[in-house]
Amino acid sequence: MPVMAYPYVFRAQAPPVRVEDHKAAKDAAAPVPQAREQWPAGASRSARPHGAGAGWLGGLGSGEGLASAYDLVETMQYLYVRVVKARGLPESAVTGGCSPYVEARVGNYHGATRHLEGKSSPEWNQVFAFSRDRVQATALEVLVRDKDALARDDCVGRVAFDIAEAPVRVPPDSPLAPQWYRLEGTGGKMAANGEVMLAVWVGTQADEAFADAWHADAASVHGGGGGGDGAAAVQSMRSKVYVTPKLWYLRISVLEAQDVVPPGTGGIADKGRHADVFAKVQVGGMVLRTRPCATRSPTSLAWNEELVFAVAEPFDEPAVLIIEARAHPGKDEIIGRAVLPLTLFEKRLDRRQVQAQWFSLEPFGRPARPPEAVFAGRVQLRACLEGAYHVMEEPTMYASDTRPTARQLWRPPIAVLEVGVLGAQGLTPMKTLDGRGMTDAYCVAKYGQKWVRTRTVVDSCSPRWNEQYTWEVYDPCTVLTLAVFDNCQLGNAAAGSGAAVRDQRIGKVRIRLSTLEMDRVYTTAHPLVVLHPSGLRKNGELRLAVRLTCLSLGSVVYLYGQPFLPKMHYVHPFTVLQLDNLRRQAMGIVASRLSRAEPPLRREVVEYMLDADSHAWSIRQSKANFFRVTALLSGAASTARWLADVCRWKNPAATILVHVLFVTLTCFPDLILPTMFLYMSAAGLWNYRRRPRRPPHMDARLSCAEAVHPDELDEELDTFPTSRPNAVVRLRYDRLRSVAGRIQTVVGDVATQGERVRSLLAWRDPRATALFTAFCLVAAVVLYVTPIRVVALVVGLYVLRHPRFRSRMPSAAGNFFKRLPSRADTML
Repeated sequence: MPVMAYPYVFRAQAPPVRVEDHKAAKDAAAPVPQAREQWPAGASRSARPHGAGAGWLGGLGSGEGLASAYDLVETMQYLYVRVVKARGLPESAVTGGCSPYVEARVGNYHGATRHLEGKSSPEWNQVFAFSRDRVQATALEVLVRDKDALARDDCVGRVAFDIAEAPVRVPPDSPLAPQWYRLEGTGGKMAANGEVMLAVWVGTQADEAFADAWHADAASVHGGGGGGDGAAAVQSMRSKVYVTPKLWYLRISVLEAQDVVPPGTGGIADKGRHADVFAKVQVGGMVLRTRPCATRSPTSLAWNEELVFAVAEPFDEPAVLIIEARAHPGKDEIIGRAVLPLTLFEKRLDRRQVQAQWFSLEPFGRPARPPEAVFAGRVQLRACLEGAYHVMEEPTMYASDTRPTARQLWRPPIAVLEVGVLGAQGLTPMKTLDGRGMTDAYCVAKYGQKWVRTRTVVDSCSPRWNEQYTWEVYDPCTVLTLAVFDNCQLGNAAAGSGAAVRDQRIGKVRIRLSTLEMDRVYTTAHPLVVLHPSGLRKNGELRLAVRLTCLSLGSVVYLYGQPFLPKMHYVHPFTVLQLDNLRRQAMGIVASRLSRAEPPLRREVVEYMLDADSHAWSIRQSKANFFRVTALLSGAASTARWLADVCRWKNPAATILVHVLFVTLTCFPDLILPTMFLYMSAAGLWNYRRRPRRPPHMDARLSCAEAVHPDELDEELDTFPTSRPNAVVRLRYDRLRSVAGRIQTVVGDVATQGERVRSLLAWRDPRATALFTAFCLVAAVVLYVTPIRVVALVVGLYVLRHPRFRSRMPSAAGNFFKRLPSRADTML
């Protein structure tokens, strides 16, 4: 019976060696540093990404294939051992059965399969991976042990291999075919019976077995041995690829209900004219309710209200419609309900009208009745699954995907994004074990619907992942998000007892693809910073290699003129409140689905990647946004100051040149627009030499995170609703009132200036309006008889006049404007 469904390559594998010969060779071996040369040598250790075609892999003639598929990261060499199954194993003399497991040992590193109770012909099909950088031995030992033997974990037999003779496999070669090996007993003699099926080869991280292999790092994980106690912990260390569930918008329009009979009455009219009747729809954990019915009669109720939910395939949870009546404050009575599977609703890809349907209501909480009497009215709904929208589970400013739900509406990809997660350096110890700080780091990357998680490197502040992933790009103005976490599920007593242990954040990196040049490799180190209650914490650097390969330059240019979101977002848009609620629903669905994967992508990881707390109030973020606006307006302020200096003749040469330019443009107005666009094009060409050479990283200074007050940080990191004492909440509320008071003053001043402009012609001040009306009449006559060039020239020269002809007092126009009335006089 074949072990695998895919084809194998039959290649001469390393012949087993006698245990005595291996021990003798080990005693006579050279010192440890030289013993390492027994491994096939030649892999570069440079931090710069390169292909895998060099060294001992390049000598095979197949290194070029690996270099083209895995060329952004450093090649890492592994010894792979696939343990498939065993047969003919002897039974234990104590229990009469056999509970075998296999242990693979290379130097000080060893890994074991799970033990199988009472099986003399077990099957494991497990792969072990030993890194060359960590192992210095020259031989591999595979031992078959029995847990039911008289001696603790007695050895049934073993097979030894010379690592230098192990064959080399480079994808896209097919997997190496496993072979049967006769077990060798104690004393170097062959065992009377017993064989094990193995495959031993040397490969890289591009091997298909890499993701599911047991790595040598797992040897230090508590319970990670053969007993299976740490199987979940070891499973959480592996690299995996996750896919976001397919999200839809469910639009339900509750139109009307007929023959609705409240319990204990004969009809709505008997219940009372003041009873509020409303409809409530529940999908999963989300409940939305309509307003009380707008139109009612003794036999029907009408709402005509629309409710929108975010749902995901497969549609496991139905929509539950409940009709409730509120006869008394605080008391709702259920009239009837209907359970509606989502598969009943059609999928709409455009704006066409969906046919309304009638659904029968079932009584809720009533005594048992005959089947023909189970009827509580009916309700009319217009429901559909919207496939022409993009369901946003992340903030729009950090969106990594804008495609609609329906695949029929997708455009072809315009580029390919390749990301090599090289490693990290200088990570801060995130936890303490046995009095020693340690970090078990892994990296998560998210772009579009694809999530990737690297393997966990145990107890290392400078982990090396060297894993490469690929995404299809459909829009260049999207964002790639990466984050590094500390795996707190390894060797943690709380995690083993089932208590909630959250993986700790180390830092986040965002890369906007539009800032990358096409077909260029960026090898950069991004700082990892995170906000902590004690302040800003700098946790090291994340080293990445990124390449964006263009598939169609014309399509890229064309997309810059297209809407960012699908057409339905503009033709039939949602309100801001709806979008916020739908995003929270979608984010909860994604976090719930990915946390149920194996190994799970934990909820705190998903929420951090999707910026779940981006809507929370933060004084720090408010200050940062204020300073961003200030920096944005600094250019206009600088221009105004320069113009004021020109008008004051601080630099006579510059003022004379401005006069000449102004007179020239006034006499020849056709040159104004060409001159303006020529200046902007020249500025763009001049700034090309100062263009950014690498993607931007998280800026702590821009985020106002370097000198933030600890209480402000504690407020930002607080839960919602708050979990702080009343005294702290009262202090923060008073501080918020003071900040809001200053904002209120500024907004009031802006409103006052606008109302003064409106009062120019409103006759609130009869004398001011009369003066302004007369001035407008005179200005109309003067502008009609005077050429516009003369008017512009006179006004310009008046503005640029010499300080000798200026007065330090405010102008008459300014004085007139400040005397105009506003509506602030009528406010309380």
